[in-house]
Amino acid sequence: MSTRDFIEKDYYGALGVPQGADAAEIKKAYRKLATELHPDKNPGNAEAESRFKEVSEAYDVLSDPKRRGEYDEARRLFGAGGAGARAGFPGGFPGAGGQTFDFGDLFNAGSAGTAAGGRGAGGLGDLLGGLFGGAGGGARARSQAASGPARGQDVETEATLSFEEAVLGVTVPLRMQSPGTCPTCAGSGAKPGTSPHTCPVCQGAGVTSRSQGAFAFSEPCRNCRGTGSVVDDPCSTCSGSGITSQTRTITVRIPAGVRDGQRIRLAGKGAPGRRGGPAGDLFVVVHVSEHALFGRKDDDLTLTVPITFAEAALGTTLTVPTLDGTVSLKVPAGTSSGRTLRVRGRGVPAKKRTGDLLVTLDIAVPVRLTPAERKLVEQLAEEMDEDPRPQITAALQAGGQR
Repeated sequence: MSTRDFIEKDYYGALGVPQGADAAEIKKAYRKLATELHPDKNPGNAEAESRFKEVSEAYDVLSDPKRRGEYDEARRLFGAGGAGARAGFPGGFPGAGGQTFDFGDLFNAGSAGTAAGGRGAGGLGDLLGGLFGGAGGGARARSQAASGPARGQDVETEATLSFEEAVLGVTVPLRMQSPGTCPTCAGSGAKPGTSPHTCPVCQGAGVTSRSQGAFAFSEPCRNCRGTGSVVDDPCSTCSGSGITSQTRTITVRIPAGVRDGQRIRLAGKGAPGRRGGPAGDLFVVVHVSEHALFGRKDDDLTLTVPITFAEAALGTTLTVPTLDGTVSLKVPAGTSSGRTLRVRGRGVPAKKRTGDLLVTLDIAVPVRLTPAERKLVEQLAEEMDEDPRPQITAALQAGGQR
Protein backbone atom coordinates (compact mmCIF):
# COMPACT_ATOMS: atom_id res chain seq x y z
CA MET A 1 0.00 0.00 0.00
CA SER A 2 1.58 3.27 -1.11
CA THR A 3 1.42 6.69 0.53
CA ARG A 4 -0.47 7.95 -2.49
CA ASP A 5 -3.14 5.27 -2.02
CA PHE A 6 -3.66 6.41 1.57
CA ILE A 7 -4.30 9.99 0.44
CA GLU A 8 -6.28 9.48 -2.76
CA LYS A 9 -8.51 6.50 -1.89
CA ASP A 10 -11.63 6.92 0.24
CA TYR A 11 -11.87 3.63 2.09
CA TYR A 12 -14.76 4.81 4.27
CA GLY A 13 -16.71 5.74 1.16
CA ALA A 14 -15.93 2.37 -0.42
CA LEU A 15 -17.60 0.60 2.51
CA GLY A 16 -20.33 3.22 2.91
CA VAL A 17 -19.55 3.96 6.58
CA PRO A 18 -18.76 7.24 8.38
CA GLN A 19 -15.20 7.99 9.44
CA GLY A 20 -16.10 7.46 13.09
CA ALA A 21 -17.56 3.98 12.49
CA ASP A 22 -16.52 1.34 15.00
CA ALA A 23 -15.06 -2.07 14.14
CA ALA A 24 -18.46 -3.79 14.26
CA GLU A 25 -20.02 -1.33 11.79
CA ILE A 26 -17.07 -1.70 9.42
CA LYS A 27 -17.23 -5.51 9.58
CA LYS A 28 -21.00 -5.54 9.02
CA ALA A 29 -20.73 -3.23 5.99
CA TYR A 30 -17.89 -5.28 4.52
CA ARG A 31 -19.70 -8.60 4.93
CA LYS A 32 -22.81 -7.23 3.22
CA LEU A 33 -20.89 -5.77 0.27
CA ALA A 34 -18.56 -8.79 -0.07
CA THR A 35 -21.57 -11.10 -0.26
CA GLU A 36 -23.27 -8.94 -2.90
CA LEU A 37 -20.14 -8.40 -5.02
CA HIS A 38 -18.41 -11.79 -4.69
CA PRO A 39 -17.17 -13.03 -8.11
CA ASP A 40 -18.98 -16.35 -7.62
CA LYS A 41 -22.29 -14.46 -7.57
CA ASN A 42 -21.33 -12.12 -10.42
CA PRO A 43 -19.54 -14.25 -13.01
CA GLY A 44 -18.18 -12.19 -15.91
CA ASN A 45 -19.13 -8.87 -14.24
CA ALA A 46 -15.94 -6.80 -14.39
CA GLU A 47 -17.50 -3.87 -12.52
CA ALA A 48 -18.58 -6.10 -9.61
CA GLU A 49 -15.12 -7.71 -9.51
CA SER A 50 -13.47 -4.28 -9.39
CA ARG A 51 -15.78 -3.16 -6.58
CA PHE A 52 -15.12 -6.41 -4.71
CA LYS A 53 -11.37 -5.74 -4.81
CA GLU A 54 -11.94 -2.13 -3.74
CA VAL A 55 -14.11 -3.21 -0.80
CA SER A 56 -11.60 -5.91 0.25
CA GLU A 57 -8.71 -3.42 0.14
CA ALA A 58 -10.71 -0.93 2.22
CA TYR A 59 -11.53 -3.58 4.82
CA ASP A 60 -7.92 -4.76 5.03
CA VAL A 61 -6.89 -1.23 6.04
CA LEU A 62 -9.82 -0.19 8.25
CA SER A 63 -10.00 -3.50 10.14
CA ASP A 64 -6.38 -3.13 11.27
CA PRO A 65 -6.20 -0.47 14.05
CA LYS A 66 -2.58 0.43 13.23
CA ARG A 67 -3.10 0.80 9.47
CA ARG A 68 -6.38 2.64 10.03
CA GLY A 69 -4.58 5.10 12.29
CA GLU A 70 -1.93 5.71 9.63
CA TYR A 71 -4.61 6.14 6.98
CA ASP A 72 -6.61 8.61 9.11
CA GLU A 73 -3.44 10.57 9.89
CA ALA A 74 -2.56 10.86 6.19
CA ARG A 75 -6.06 12.04 5.35
CA ARG A 76 -5.98 14.52 8.21
CA LEU A 77 -2.63 15.99 7.17
CA PHE A 78 -3.22 16.24 3.43
CA GLY A 79 -6.92 15.76 2.88
CA ALA A 80 -8.68 13.66 0.24
CA GLY A 81 -7.43 14.51 -3.23
CA GLY A 82 -4.24 16.24 -2.08
CA ALA A 83 -3.35 19.65 -0.75
CA GLY A 84 -3.81 21.23 -4.19
CA ALA A 85 -7.51 20.36 -4.16
CA ARG A 86 -7.92 21.95 -0.74
CA ALA A 87 -6.23 25.07 -1.98
CA GLY A 88 -8.85 25.46 -4.73
CA PHE A 89 -7.18 23.53 -7.54
CA PRO A 90 -9.12 20.24 -7.95
CA GLY A 91 -6.61 18.90 -10.49
CA GLY A 92 -3.56 19.78 -8.38
CA PHE A 93 -1.22 22.75 -7.99
CA PRO A 94 -0.72 25.27 -10.82
CA GLY A 95 2.68 24.89 -12.50
CA ALA A 96 4.74 26.96 -14.86
CA GLY A 97 2.93 28.37 -17.90
CA GLY A 98 -0.49 27.87 -16.33
CA GLN A 99 -0.17 24.07 -16.41
CA THR A 100 -1.16 21.93 -13.48
CA PHE A 101 0.34 18.81 -12.02
CA ASP A 102 -1.16 16.14 -9.83
CA PHE A 103 -0.30 16.34 -6.14
CA GLY A 104 0.49 12.63 -6.34
CA ASP A 105 3.46 13.42 -8.62
CA LEU A 106 5.23 14.92 -5.63
CA PHE A 107 5.46 11.39 -4.21
CA ASN A 108 7.29 10.22 -7.34
CA ALA A 109 9.83 13.02 -7.82
CA GLY A 110 13.10 11.92 -9.43
CA SER A 111 16.07 13.51 -11.16
CA ALA A 112 15.41 16.34 -13.59
CA GLY A 113 15.30 15.54 -17.31
CA THR A 114 16.82 12.04 -17.01
CA ALA A 115 15.68 8.48 -17.18
CA ALA A 116 14.62 6.99 -13.85
CA GLY A 117 17.45 5.91 -11.63
CA GLY A 118 19.39 9.21 -11.57
CA ARG A 119 20.06 11.06 -8.39
CA GLY A 120 17.85 14.07 -7.71
CA ALA A 121 15.15 15.47 -5.47
CA GLY A 122 13.66 12.77 -3.30
CA GLY A 123 10.10 14.10 -3.37
CA LEU A 124 7.59 14.60 -0.60
CA GLY A 125 7.10 10.82 -0.42
CA ASP A 126 10.60 10.50 1.09
CA LEU A 127 9.68 12.95 3.83
CA LEU A 128 6.69 10.75 4.76
CA GLY A 129 8.62 7.49 4.68
CA GLY A 130 8.93 7.36 8.44
CA LEU A 131 5.22 7.98 8.98
CA PHE A 132 4.14 5.00 6.88
CA GLY A 133 6.97 2.64 7.71
CA GLY A 134 8.94 3.30 4.52
CA ALA A 135 12.66 3.82 4.41
CA GLY A 136 12.65 6.59 1.81
CA GLY A 137 14.92 6.23 -1.19
CA GLY A 138 12.94 8.42 -3.60
CA ALA A 139 12.65 7.60 -7.26
CA ARG A 140 15.52 5.11 -7.22
CA ALA A 141 13.77 2.84 -4.72
CA ARG A 142 10.50 3.11 -6.63
CA SER A 143 12.25 2.43 -9.91
CA GLN A 144 13.74 -0.76 -8.52
CA ALA A 145 10.36 -1.73 -7.05
CA ALA A 146 8.60 -1.16 -10.38
CA SER A 147 10.68 -3.78 -12.16
CA GLY A 148 11.39 -6.00 -9.15
CA PRO A 149 9.31 -8.70 -7.48
CA ALA A 150 5.65 -7.84 -6.87
CA ARG A 151 3.42 -9.48 -4.28
CA GLY A 152 0.39 -11.37 -5.56
CA GLN A 153 -3.17 -10.27 -4.88
CA ASP A 154 -5.14 -11.43 -1.87
CA VAL A 155 -8.01 -13.80 -2.65
CA GLU A 156 -11.23 -14.31 -0.70
CA THR A 157 -13.59 -17.27 -0.69
CA GLU A 158 -16.36 -18.67 1.52
CA ALA A 159 -16.90 -21.97 3.36
CA THR A 160 -20.10 -23.24 4.98
CA LEU A 161 -19.58 -25.53 7.99
CA SER A 162 -21.90 -27.57 10.15
CA PHE A 163 -22.24 -26.56 13.80
CA GLU A 164 -20.09 -29.53 14.91
CA GLU A 165 -17.35 -28.75 12.36
CA ALA A 166 -17.14 -25.14 13.52
CA VAL A 167 -16.88 -26.13 17.19
CA LEU A 168 -14.54 -29.11 16.87
CA GLY A 169 -12.49 -28.00 13.82
CA VAL A 170 -12.31 -29.64 10.41
CA THR A 171 -10.16 -29.99 7.30
CA VAL A 172 -12.10 -29.10 4.15
CA PRO A 173 -11.26 -28.97 0.44
CA LEU A 174 -12.02 -25.61 -1.18
CA ARG A 175 -12.53 -25.41 -4.93
CA MET A 176 -11.94 -21.85 -6.07
CA GLN A 177 -11.20 -19.80 -9.14
CA SER A 178 -8.43 -17.24 -8.85
CA PRO A 179 -5.47 -15.77 -10.80
CA GLY A 180 -2.53 -18.13 -11.22
CA THR A 181 0.80 -18.39 -13.04
CA CYS A 182 0.24 -19.04 -16.74
CA PRO A 183 1.14 -22.69 -17.39
CA THR A 184 2.17 -21.98 -20.99
CA CYS A 185 4.82 -19.32 -20.39
CA ALA A 186 5.52 -20.05 -16.70
CA GLY A 187 4.60 -16.46 -15.87
CA SER A 188 7.05 -14.71 -18.19
CA GLY A 189 4.32 -13.41 -20.51
CA ALA A 190 6.42 -14.34 -23.57
CA LYS A 191 5.67 -16.99 -26.16
CA PRO A 192 7.46 -20.27 -25.38
CA GLY A 193 10.93 -20.20 -26.90
CA THR A 194 11.23 -16.42 -26.44
CA SER A 195 11.85 -14.22 -23.41
CA PRO A 196 11.22 -10.60 -22.36
CA HIS A 197 14.02 -8.09 -22.79
CA THR A 198 14.94 -4.91 -20.93
CA CYS A 199 12.87 -1.87 -21.90
CA PRO A 200 15.07 0.47 -23.98
CA VAL A 201 13.20 3.59 -22.84
CA CYS A 202 13.53 3.27 -19.06
CA GLN A 203 16.50 0.87 -19.08
CA GLY A 204 14.56 -1.58 -16.93
CA ALA A 205 13.68 0.94 -14.20
CA GLY A 206 9.95 0.91 -14.94
CA VAL A 207 9.60 4.70 -14.60
CA THR A 208 10.74 7.75 -16.51
CA SER A 209 11.34 11.26 -15.21
CA ARG A 210 10.71 14.75 -16.48
CA SER A 211 11.34 18.22 -15.05
CA GLN A 212 8.90 21.09 -14.70
CA GLY A 213 10.22 24.28 -13.20
CA ALA A 214 11.79 23.63 -9.84
CA PHE A 215 10.26 20.17 -9.56
CA ALA A 216 11.16 16.81 -11.04
CA PHE A 217 8.44 14.23 -11.67
CA SER A 218 8.55 10.49 -12.31
CA GLU A 219 5.83 8.39 -13.92
CA PRO A 220 5.40 4.78 -15.06
CA CYS A 221 7.17 4.09 -18.32
CA ARG A 222 4.59 4.05 -21.12
CA ASN A 223 6.63 1.74 -23.29
CA CYS A 224 6.72 -1.15 -20.80
CA ARG A 225 3.79 -0.03 -18.61
CA GLY A 226 6.04 0.12 -15.57
CA THR A 227 7.29 -3.45 -15.72
CA GLY A 228 10.83 -2.64 -16.84
CA SER A 229 10.73 -5.30 -19.55
CA VAL A 230 9.16 -5.65 -22.99
CA VAL A 231 7.58 -8.75 -24.53
CA ASP A 232 7.87 -8.70 -28.33
CA ASP A 233 6.00 -11.95 -28.92
CA PRO A 234 3.35 -12.36 -26.19
CA CYS A 235 2.09 -15.72 -24.95
CA SER A 236 -1.18 -16.65 -26.66
CA THR A 237 -2.66 -18.12 -23.48
CA CYS A 238 -2.28 -15.13 -21.15
CA SER A 239 -1.84 -12.35 -23.78
CA GLY A 240 1.49 -11.41 -22.24
CA SER A 241 0.27 -10.88 -18.66
CA GLY A 242 1.82 -14.07 -17.27
CA ILE A 243 -1.39 -14.67 -15.27
CA THR A 244 -4.47 -16.73 -16.13
CA SER A 245 -7.70 -17.47 -14.28
CA GLN A 246 -7.44 -20.98 -12.89
CA THR A 247 -9.64 -23.37 -10.95
CA ARG A 248 -7.82 -25.06 -8.11
CA THR A 249 -8.65 -27.14 -5.07
CA ILE A 250 -6.76 -26.58 -1.84
CA THR A 251 -7.08 -28.30 1.52
CA VAL A 252 -7.72 -25.88 4.38
CA ARG A 253 -7.61 -26.62 8.09
CA ILE A 254 -10.37 -24.72 9.90
CA PRO A 255 -9.41 -24.37 13.58
CA ALA A 256 -11.77 -25.43 16.36
CA GLY A 257 -14.06 -22.75 17.74
CA VAL A 258 -14.54 -20.55 14.66
CA ARG A 259 -17.59 -18.28 14.68
CA ASP A 260 -20.14 -17.49 12.03
CA GLY A 261 -18.78 -14.69 9.82
CA GLN A 262 -15.18 -15.09 11.01
CA ARG A 263 -12.48 -14.31 8.42
CA ILE A 264 -9.55 -16.73 8.46
CA ARG A 265 -6.24 -15.67 6.87
CA LEU A 266 -4.05 -18.26 5.17
CA ALA A 267 -0.69 -16.69 4.37
CA GLY A 268 0.74 -17.37 0.91
CA LYS A 269 -2.35 -19.19 -0.41
CA GLY A 270 -3.59 -16.32 -2.60
CA ALA A 271 -2.66 -15.28 -6.13
CA PRO A 272 0.97 -15.86 -7.16
CA GLY A 273 3.40 -12.96 -7.18
CA ARG A 274 4.95 -11.45 -10.28
CA ARG A 275 8.58 -11.54 -11.26
CA GLY A 276 9.41 -13.93 -8.43
CA GLY A 277 7.45 -12.01 -5.78
CA PRO A 278 5.63 -13.73 -2.88
CA ALA A 279 2.07 -14.98 -3.25
CA GLY A 280 -0.81 -13.08 -1.70
CA ASP A 281 -2.97 -14.36 1.13
CA LEU A 282 -6.21 -16.33 1.05
CA PHE A 283 -9.06 -15.17 3.27
CA VAL A 284 -11.82 -17.68 4.06
CA VAL A 285 -15.12 -16.27 5.35
CA VAL A 286 -16.81 -18.94 7.46
CA HIS A 287 -20.58 -19.48 7.59
CA VAL A 288 -21.88 -21.79 10.34
CA SER A 289 -25.17 -23.70 10.14
CA GLU A 290 -27.49 -23.88 13.15
CA HIS A 291 -27.82 -27.03 15.27
CA ALA A 292 -31.08 -28.78 16.09
CA LEU A 293 -30.23 -29.11 19.81
CA PHE A 294 -27.31 -26.90 20.75
CA GLY A 295 -26.85 -23.16 20.79
CA ARG A 296 -23.71 -21.13 21.40
CA LYS A 297 -22.90 -18.24 23.73
CA ASP A 298 -19.30 -17.10 23.29
CA ASP A 299 -17.27 -20.26 24.08
CA ASP A 300 -20.11 -21.99 25.94
CA LEU A 301 -22.62 -24.39 24.40
CA THR A 302 -26.26 -24.16 25.50
CA LEU A 303 -28.82 -26.94 25.73
CA THR A 304 -32.40 -27.15 27.04
CA VAL A 305 -33.44 -30.49 28.59
CA PRO A 306 -37.02 -31.36 29.65
CA ILE A 307 -37.58 -33.15 33.00
CA THR A 308 -40.70 -34.32 34.79
CA PHE A 309 -42.18 -32.76 37.91
CA ALA A 310 -41.20 -35.87 39.89
CA GLU A 311 -37.59 -35.62 38.69
CA ALA A 312 -37.45 -31.95 39.63
CA ALA A 313 -39.00 -32.53 43.05
CA LEU A 314 -37.13 -35.69 44.03
CA GLY A 315 -33.89 -35.15 42.10
CA THR A 316 -32.40 -37.43 39.47
CA THR A 317 -29.35 -38.15 37.30
CA LEU A 318 -29.74 -37.37 33.59
CA THR A 319 -27.74 -38.56 30.61
CA VAL A 320 -27.15 -35.39 28.60
CA PRO A 321 -25.86 -35.30 25.00
CA THR A 322 -22.73 -33.38 24.04
CA LEU A 323 -21.22 -32.77 20.61
CA ASP A 324 -18.81 -35.69 21.04
CA GLY A 325 -20.76 -38.10 23.26
CA THR A 326 -22.82 -37.99 26.47
CA VAL A 327 -22.29 -36.92 30.06
CA SER A 328 -24.10 -37.66 33.36
CA LEU A 329 -25.71 -34.66 35.04
CA LYS A 330 -27.01 -34.74 38.62
CA VAL A 331 -30.22 -32.76 39.17
CA PRO A 332 -30.68 -31.73 42.83
CA ALA A 333 -34.01 -32.30 44.54
CA GLY A 334 -36.28 -29.25 44.50
CA THR A 335 -34.96 -27.93 41.18
CA SER A 336 -37.18 -25.24 39.65
CA SER A 337 -37.96 -24.89 35.95
CA GLY A 338 -35.47 -22.67 34.12
CA ARG A 339 -32.52 -23.49 36.35
CA THR A 340 -29.20 -23.76 34.47
CA LEU A 341 -26.56 -26.31 35.42
CA ARG A 342 -22.97 -26.08 34.21
CA VAL A 343 -20.92 -28.99 32.84
CA ARG A 344 -17.35 -27.73 32.78
CA GLY A 345 -15.05 -28.33 29.83
CA ARG A 346 -17.67 -29.66 27.43
CA GLY A 347 -18.11 -26.49 25.39
CA VAL A 348 -16.12 -24.85 22.58
CA PRO A 349 -12.32 -25.38 22.50
CA ALA A 350 -10.48 -22.05 22.75
CA LYS A 351 -6.86 -20.90 23.09
CA LYS A 352 -7.03 -20.01 26.78
CA ARG A 353 -9.70 -22.45 27.98
CA THR A 354 -12.41 -24.77 26.75
CA GLY A 355 -15.91 -23.44 27.29
CA ASP A 356 -18.65 -25.15 29.29
CA LEU A 357 -21.97 -26.82 28.49
CA LEU A 358 -24.87 -24.86 30.00
CA VAL A 359 -27.90 -27.10 30.54
CA THR A 360 -31.21 -25.35 31.21
CA LEU A 361 -33.87 -27.57 32.84
CA ASP A 362 -37.45 -27.24 31.68
CA ILE A 363 -40.15 -28.99 33.72
CA ALA A 364 -42.52 -30.66 31.29
CA VAL A 365 -46.18 -30.39 32.28
CA PRO A 366 -48.51 -33.00 30.76
CA VAL A 367 -51.02 -31.65 28.28
CA ARG A 368 -53.79 -33.93 29.53
CA LEU A 369 -54.30 -35.81 32.80
CA THR A 370 -56.10 -39.09 33.20
CA PRO A 371 -58.70 -39.25 36.00
CA ALA A 372 -56.25 -41.25 38.13
CA GLU A 373 -53.43 -38.74 37.53
CA ARG A 374 -55.72 -35.84 38.30
CA LYS A 375 -56.77 -37.45 41.56
CA LEU A 376 -53.13 -37.98 42.56
CA VAL A 377 -52.30 -34.33 41.83
CA GLU A 378 -55.27 -33.21 43.92
CA GLN A 379 -54.18 -35.46 46.77
CA LEU A 380 -50.68 -34.04 46.57
CA ALA A 381 -52.02 -30.50 46.67
CA GLU A 382 -54.17 -31.33 49.69
CA GLU A 383 -51.23 -32.95 51.40
CA MET A 384 -49.24 -29.76 50.80
CA ASP A 385 -52.21 -27.80 52.20
CA GLU A 386 -52.86 -25.96 48.96
CA ASP A 387 -55.95 -25.32 46.88
CA PRO A 388 -55.41 -27.66 43.93
CA ARG A 389 -57.56 -25.82 41.40
CA PRO A 390 -55.31 -22.83 40.63
CA GLN A 391 -52.20 -25.01 40.34
CA ILE A 392 -53.92 -27.60 38.18
CA THR A 393 -55.42 -24.94 35.94
CA ALA A 394 -52.08 -23.17 35.52
CA ALA A 395 -50.29 -26.45 34.84
CA LEU A 396 -52.82 -27.47 32.18
CA GLN A 397 -52.65 -24.05 30.51
CA ALA A 398 -48.85 -24.14 30.48
CA GLY A 399 -48.87 -27.65 29.06
CA GLY A 400 -51.37 -26.74 26.36
CA GLN A 401 -49.14 -23.92 25.12
CA ARG A 402 -46.29 -26.33 24.33
